[in-house]
Amino acid sequence: MTALIEPHGGELKELYLDADRAAQAKQEAANLPSIDLSERQLCDIELLLNGGFSPLEGFLGRRDYERVVDDMRLSDGTLWPVPITLDVNADTAASIQEGDRVALRDAEGLLIAILNVADKWSPDCRHEARQVFGTEDSAHSGVDYLLNQAGSVYLGGRLEGVTEPAHYDFKHLRLSPRQLRERFAQSGWRRVVAFQTRNPMHRAHVELTFRAAKQAEANLLIHPVVGMTKPGDVNHYTRVRCYEHVLQKYPEQTTALSLLPLAMRMGGPREAVWHALIRRNHGCTHFIIGRDHAGPGKNSQGEDFYGEYDAHDLVERYKDEIGIEVVPFQMMVYVNERAEYAPIDEVDDSQETVLSISGTEFRRRMREGLDIPDWFGYPEVVEELRKTYPPKDRQGFTLFFTGLSGSGKSTIANAVMSKLMELGGRQVTLLDGDLVRKHLSSELGFSKEHRDLNIQRIGFVASQITKNGGTAICAPIAPYAQTRQRVREMIEEAGGGFIEIHVATPLEVCEERDRKGLYAKARAGVIENFTGIDDPYEAPENPELTLDTSDATPDESAQQVILKLEHMGYINLRQT
Repeated sequence: MTALIEPHGGELKELYLDADRAAQAKQEAANLPSIDLSERQLCDIELLLNGGFSPLEGFLGRRDYERVVDDMRLSDGTLWPVPITLDVNADTAASIQEGDRVALRDAEGLLIAILNVADKWSPDCRHEARQVFGTEDSAHSGVDYLLNQAGSVYLGGRLEGVTEPAHYDFKHLRLSPRQLRERFAQSGWRRVVAFQTRNPMHRAHVELTFRAAKQAEANLLIHPVVGMTKPGDVNHYTRVRCYEHVLQKYPEQTTALSLLPLAMRMGGPREAVWHALIRRNHGCTHFIIGRDHAGPGKNSQGEDFYGEYDAHDLVERYKDEIGIEVVPFQMMVYVNERAEYAPIDEVDDSQETVLSISGTEFRRRMREGLDIPDWFGYPEVVEELRKTYPPKDRQGFTLFFTGLSGSGKSTIANAVMSKLMELGGRQVTLLDGDLVRKHLSSELGFSKEHRDLNIQRIGFVASQITKNGGTAICAPIAPYAQTRQRVREMIEEAGGGFIEIHVATPLEVCEERDRKGLYAKARAGVIENFTGIDDPYEAPENPELTLDTSDATPDESAQQVILKLEHMGYINLRQT
């Protein structure tokens, strides 16, 4: 481990071993228990090893974890607002003891680091959710991870870095904290204001950041997150191409672009403090805090999780400890009479006209191929976004039928496939439940764990089809709401549409249709864990479409699906 101290930024703790010790660690790792890191864990470990999470020297141990959760401080009193933990499942944890050394690898098996396990414990994830995120509502993506996806055991301990996580894209923009500090020093940048973003930048963002840098008498670092962000965000490849275009809009030698491999938690105020600490570690002296910074959106009641300025207020409270100045976000609006952007509080509503396009309206215009005015977005940025997000009728999508056995899912799915093939213009793939069981999941049983795994496999295949502009039609029973939500997220993260169709045919009708006698066997106890009999079916609460085939023919039901697709913009019957 090395430490770097610069005039601003504080001590930087880098956890990589030197070449000789790294070579020894690689030999030792062959005989150590091994953990394959998830995407989120890889993001965390990269910023642990390169000093982005200074002063941490590894994944938090139990004492540090508990105090961070309750007090936003490490056990020694140092300010740190977000738990950085290594979660593993119970089976993995059973083979690892405190005092062990464990090899941490990426998905390809590359050794990234060795963890010296100091602590192993089962956390109270609900308590963590309440303290860190202020809620137990799974509509919050950070809470959803904690309660529904994270492993049940945490491992804490010091890290020995062996190999940097591999990146093959935008290498010239992936600057570590040390590299950024050195660049600032070489350029004579003594004051640097950082701008955090996970979205494409438009003209208002450029005006805002330009004014913020001018106000702080500082140079500007555009520092976008390219790790895990909010589900549904624009992928980082497209965003970075947009940022490179935007960089040309600033005066030469005033602005830099660097990418941050951070796994966001969408934790609002606490996350804002965390982001400020990370930017201090990268050598920045100022940090722009926006409205609802790192906000996760709406809760289950349709209300914001955090107040608009809660994040700003919390960072301002701790700015002396953080060692960074807060630059408040000034919402910029386009004033028609001036033909320029201005802070909203400087606009005279009685005499001036404000033009605006919301994020929702912008996405609608992009989906439908409508004009984006030059005052809102730079043409070259809009063009990049259009390449990735064509109008809806050229986007991929997944039709996900769910319902009881015998409800008519497969029959309708086949009818819809035929109608879409008749219309033409798309590649259509049917992922029927029975066919998937035969060809993709033949080794799986019917326990809840295996059912979930089967649906996740279907979701993965559908996401790949959708990502490449095709249509995936899925027709499994898919009885569990949480698993269906995982599939929805998988599809939407791939950039496609997800249309959930609940075939809500009543149980008694399904039993009457039972050609294979499965319900009778389940009633007699011959078949166990049969959905609708001795295993629950969790009906969708807000599907895009609900069908009941009790009194409808397959053709009538399929036509309802086709009309829904036209209504949503995925097909255009009038031009076919």
